[in-house]
Amino acid sequence: MKKERKSGKRIYICHTYYHVYISCLKELNLPASGDGAVRGQAHLMLSAMSTDFGNLKERAERSGLFEQVICYDEKEERFFPELAKYHKDRGNIVINMLSRIRYTRLMGKLQEPFVPVNLREYEDIYVFCDSDPIGYYLSTHKIYYHALEDGLDCIRYYDTARYDNRGHFKLKAWMASKNLIFIQNGYSKYCLDMEVNDISVLQYPCPKYIERPRRELVGSLGEKEKEILVSIFIENRQELESALAFGAGCGHQVLVLSEPLCDLETRKRIFRDIIEEYGEIDGQRAQILIKPHPRDVLNYRELFPEHIVLDKKFPMEVLNEVKGLALDRVVTVFTVPDAITFVKEKIFLGEDFMDKYESPEIHRQNEQI
Repeated sequence: MKKERKSGKRIYICHTYYHVYISCLKELNLPASGDGAVRGQAHLMLSAMSTDFGNLKERAERSGLFEQVICYDEKEERFFPELAKYHKDRGNIVINMLSRIRYTRLMGKLQEPFVPVNLREYEDIYVFCDSDPIGYYLSTHKIYYHALEDGLDCIRYYDTARYDNRGHFKLKAWMASKNLIFIQNGYSKYCLDMEVNDISVLQYPCPKYIERPRRELVGSLGEKEKEILVSIFIENRQELESALAFGAGCGHQVLVLSEPLCDLETRKRIFRDIIEEYGEIDGQRAQILIKPHPRDVLNYRELFPEHIVLDKKFPMEVLNEVKGLALDRVVTVFTVPDAITFVKEKIFLGEDFMDKYESPEIHRQNEQI
């Protein structure tokens, strides 16, 4: 069944700064004028469920890249205590599936008062992370949408659809295709397609995967488009460039990307260890720059007063557009650094590194599918 043609309007529903970044790239790749889809006509909807977007709404509106920027007070499951009973394991797959069907319907209906626009008015709805409540809303209300990968190659490292539905996956996927239950990342009946960066790195196929390499979206940008991109995400560009320029005069530089890992005390130990082990180049201590993850609540300025701590409220990919930026090394735990173009060496620590800090089954999800 194909979706009805609507007014031609499109909307991007975002939960993180990275989602907004990809939305901007997709819009900037459209022509500025013409008879078809052109930039500046889309709507951007920012879910406050997991991210504080700060003043991003105002900057996105000033950029002219979006016709309207909408705040979305999306509600997590725990906001609705009546849903808790549906998670009880009755010890029988049939009874459990009946309970899940009821959960899916109720979850979708409970979201309705909080969705700030009539999504039926849009021809194209782009949803990052449809595992969040908006996915249940669209499924329950039979609204077609396009899904997009939550992060760069994130399914390669954590296939949430298959991990969350371990055991009888084929049955559950079939039920999702009939809209009896909901499964994210391309398995919902009303998901038209699932956009991923690189199909070749994904272990498990999904018929709705379509490949849209991020490097192609970035590579087509001109100087004007890059300026628009930076203006949306960098609130105080002069302050950022001053911090980077100061670091440039200190010899070797290492960028550490933080992530909201473990509890706060363990997180402190993780990043102290990373700086100690990887903060030296050619036998000399390097200048350390820390880019906190937007959802990381650890106070890195207080913890590492001797290092340069950048603003956390922008995706690290935006640093690619800062002219003249050239660092020696970037170190990440789970953030895929492939998109970073301003460093000589990229170190991705991954699961083996995290085994030292928490039980392996917490982060080795794909091995448990």
